[in-house]
Amino acid sequence: MQAAKPILYSYFRSSCSWRVRIALVLKGINYETVPIDLIKDGGQQLAIIEYLEETRPTPRLLPQDPKKRASVRMISDLIAGGIQPLQNLSVLKQVGEQNQLPWAQKVISSGFKALEQILQSTAGKYCVGDEVSMADLCLVPQVANAERYKVDLSPYPTINRINKTLLALEAFQVTHPCRQPDTPAELRA
Repeated sequence: MQAAKPILYSYFRSSCSWRVRIALVLKGINYETVPIDLIKDGGQQLAIIEYLEETRPTPRLLPQDPKKRASVRMISDLIAGGIQPLQNLSVLKQVGEQNQLPWAQKVISSGFKALEQILQSTAGKYCVGDEVSMADLCLVPQVANAERYKVDLSPYPTINRINKTLLALEAFQVTHPCRQPDTPAELRA
């Protein structure tokens, strides 16, 4: 008996949804997208990716080497738990309309400063070594958010290099927010 096709409840611009979409495509899992207006709490995306890793172990998104695996989890947590939530729409509404852009720029820049230092010691071709990992799935959507909020990315050469390399991969292209079923026409690629 064939398992039912997984359903991903997704909002085109959601970083959380994008991370899971990339994992599903990399692992060759055919899924159905059900667009929703907004994801209220996307904090479970890393747990979903880890579940996919445990149930569909190839290609690996967590390295076999324990030290590299810890680095992937640390970077993923820094981005998904330490940077992205602080520039979420629900937080931005709390800081007031006039303060939204400077707030988002400040929190992303602060997080990227720490991330750049970490990546200088862990990166190869990608965030941790030369294989795409869960950390890379977290990086690309966060860089897209930084660009959306007009963050100056020039102080982060490692982040920029890795992001550019990842965006050349098909899995990152087909899952991009500008190519989703619920993407508004004016934002489509």
